[in-house]
Amino acid sequence: MYGRDPWGGPLEIHAGDSATEDERSRNLADLDRGALSRPLDETQQSWLLGPGEQKKKKKYVDLGCVIVSRKIFIWTLGTILACGLLAGFVTLIAKTVPRHHHRSPPPDNYTLALHKALMFFNAQRSGKLPKHNNVSWRGNSCLQDGNDPSSTMKHLDGGYYDAGDAIKFNFPASFAMTMLSWSVIEYSAKYEAAGELGHVKEIIKWGTDYFLRSFNHTADTINSVAAQVGVGDTSGGSTNPNDHYCWMRPEDIDYERPVYECHSCSDLAAEMAAALAAASIVFKDNKAYSQELVHGAKTLFKFARTQRGRYSAGGADASIFYNSSSYWDEYLWGSAWLYYATGNTSYLQLATAPALARHAGAFWGGPDYGVLSWDNKLTGAQVLLSRLRLFLSPGYPYEEILRTFHNQTQIIMCSYLPIFTSFNRTRGGLIQLNHGRPQPLQYVVNAAFLASLFSDYMEAADTPGWYCGPNFYSTEVLRDFARTQMDYILGKNPRRMSYVVGFGNHYPKHVHHRGASIPKNKIKYSCKGGWKWRDSSKPNPNTLVGAMVAGPDKHDGFHDVRTNYNYTEPTLAGNAGLVAALVSLSGDGTTKIDKNTIFSAVPPMFPNTPPPPAAWKP
Repeated sequence: MYGRDPWGGPLEIHAGDSATEDERSRNLADLDRGALSRPLDETQQSWLLGPGEQKKKKKYVDLGCVIVSRKIFIWTLGTILACGLLAGFVTLIAKTVPRHHHRSPPPDNYTLALHKALMFFNAQRSGKLPKHNNVSWRGNSCLQDGNDPSSTMKHLDGGYYDAGDAIKFNFPASFAMTMLSWSVIEYSAKYEAAGELGHVKEIIKWGTDYFLRSFNHTADTINSVAAQVGVGDTSGGSTNPNDHYCWMRPEDIDYERPVYECHSCSDLAAEMAAALAAASIVFKDNKAYSQELVHGAKTLFKFARTQRGRYSAGGADASIFYNSSSYWDEYLWGSAWLYYATGNTSYLQLATAPALARHAGAFWGGPDYGVLSWDNKLTGAQVLLSRLRLFLSPGYPYEEILRTFHNQTQIIMCSYLPIFTSFNRTRGGLIQLNHGRPQPLQYVVNAAFLASLFSDYMEAADTPGWYCGPNFYSTEVLRDFARTQMDYILGKNPRRMSYVVGFGNHYPKHVHHRGASIPKNKIKYSCKGGWKWRDSSKPNPNTLVGAMVAGPDKHDGFHDVRTNYNYTEPTLAGNAGLVAALVSLSGDGTTKIDKNTIFSAVPPMFPNTPPPPAAWKP
């Protein structure tokens, strides 16, 4: 019998087949395995397996670039959402739970004192004050300065009062602005870290704006300079109202303030030139103002060289308070700063002239050798020119005198060390740079600044130290000297007194200062009416924040008495040195000097070929 193969082929069945039932079962099993060994489509599977045995169909998700199981996709998506919710929950907890912030280390004492020392200049401002002056008991004052019909100098409002009085002395004021500018040029990064760079630049500009009004700064040649506004001489029992006889607020001054002009004042003009030249480097990012300062500096220095003489000669009023000993050191100082400001080698040639150095006292020493002050800038000029040798090394024809200045600077640094006896020290450790005379601190801060600065010069030049005779000293020794002197001033002294007003808990309360000693009570006190505040034993009603007073005597003694200015009077020049020393020591030691800014105007230097040796003679 013939039947139809359900798979499409004939199937022959023999009824008389002798095979056993078992054999047929084995054959069928073999057929089943052969059929299942090849893939079957879904229809075939349904035929073979039947409805009850059919496999479940898998479901997939097409993601475009890949096809994944829907089950895996759902699990993956759920895991991601769960992680996101968990992260959000943790973030919410972290933001709502109070946390303990890791505070940055507190500022060091030098930085804290720096903030206060700069405030002193705000209190000394004359003229129309800016709104942000931040000294509540000060106001506009002496707006009519320079309007005297007998004076050729006009519009001399502004500038700074020198000390506790209301006189504007251009000689020490210009030295103060030079020192502040020098400190900014070297340590602008430290000022910025302390948040005071803008403030100190504003202080400098307040001074240089006034200096530009003190002469015809637009001219190339001048024949006079304003030296002083106000009078302080009370000798001979004079009762004429002036800035020393009267004790009244600057805001209440109603007496005449004459202007002193000089026509032969090399020292003053050269110092003012140094101030403007140094400031031009500070303001080099303000091209127009910087050029204005450079032009004024050139004009002043030309006047200083042609009309020679001391500004305080001939019994001038200034000779009683700021008598200049010579003008040679100002020539050296001013020409060095003008070279840095202009790059003109004619100024460098003058600064390195051996004859000028000899006149300035570079080769003869003396008891005050190595002491930088408003009167003698020799030491400052030597350090400033040593910088040129350390970093640019101009070579011939400047090398010989620059090497001399460098060697002498190293000798001066040796004289600051306790092991040497060039200067005495008090029992408390304060160096006596003025040999026991009154008002010592202004000299100490200048020396601390030079020592700290020169140590930074050596480190920047990869020099670990210097020799004092056969002994080698590291740069850290100089910093230790600077620190010990500044720490003395800030309170580590036998009296445990800070000589910077407002710093620490114990500082002078009877500062010799008119504005600070008279309360701001809307009462105008007359010339003599203010004497009761001068002679009062009560503390000053106004705190002259940042003022460094004149200082203790040679026995570490100090009398906090308002009428004794040798102890309690602060000055512009003294505070400028204080600011410079503080910023040089401030910070954690990682920020160093700015090696390059001071050379911004200096062209590349190629040493000249030395002249041939003289012909040999038998």
